[in-house]
Amino acid sequence: MNCDNGGVRCSKHEGAGNDFIVVVDPQDALALSEAQINLLCDRHRGIGADGVIRLSAGRFGADVAMTLHNADGSEAEMSGNGIRCLAQAAVDAGLVSGSSFSVATGAGIRHVTYAADERAGWGRASVDMGRVTLGRRHEAIEGRMAREVNVGNPHLVLLGDGVADVDIAGRGPQLQSSFPEGINVEWIEVAKDAEGAYLELRVYERGAGETLACGTGSVAAAAAARDWGVVDSSEAIRVHNPGGMLSVTLGHDVESPATLAGPVRKIADIEIHPGMLS
Repeated sequence: MNCDNGGVRCSKHEGAGNDFIVVVDPQDALALSEAQINLLCDRHRGIGADGVIRLSAGRFGADVAMTLHNADGSEAEMSGNGIRCLAQAAVDAGLVSGSSFSVATGAGIRHVTYAADERAGWGRASVDMGRVTLGRRHEAIEGRMAREVNVGNPHLVLLGDGVADVDIAGRGPQLQSSFPEGINVEWIEVAKDAEGAYLELRVYERGAGETLACGTGSVAAAAAARDWGVVDSSEAIRVHNPGGMLSVTLGHDVESPATLAGPVRKIADIEIHPGMLS
């Protein structure tokens, strides 16, 4: 949304530490370049975020639409935490009515449910993540079981002990280099607490690097873990990201969509100075 002085109004949100700048653009009039997005996401010279989301009028029968860019400016198909942040922004902006609505994304139409929390700025959002496709199995990578999974975007899930010790910044780019279109890489292990078993996850995201959480990565991890038989598939699977816990419910068969749920928080309303966009 443009300001009178030529700047742009936006808001910043986070879901389990995965943070996004959301620009409300109902007239579909704003075009940000890769360089501008990269600068906005810079944590020293810009606002700082894992990505920028443009929230615009719906298309293909959806109530609203999402255009998602990674921190490096590249466009991405889908983000589970990003669309949950978008849900909060859409409700706040009055672009949707009711608690459930549909969003057109690069990975297809997704259905979102949002409920505000008693705490100011907090809410909880769940999203239909569509079909999850289990892909190619790989030979063990550094002693870890490995499998590709598609959640509207590509993932490589690695299962093994000691995820806290992995050199994510070093190994992420090395593994990505084997995939011409890039890939998100998740390292997971099975852990337990008073509530039972859950997945501990760390992630290197395509176009963003290591992040505090990844929604599509959590779904990919849950799907691979269920296929490997290391989690109970009869109930929601908890996935602990560095930024917080997310919940994944997988469909009973390959045609059934997965659901991602977790907290979302509005951080700030922001007016981007026009000098940032020149």
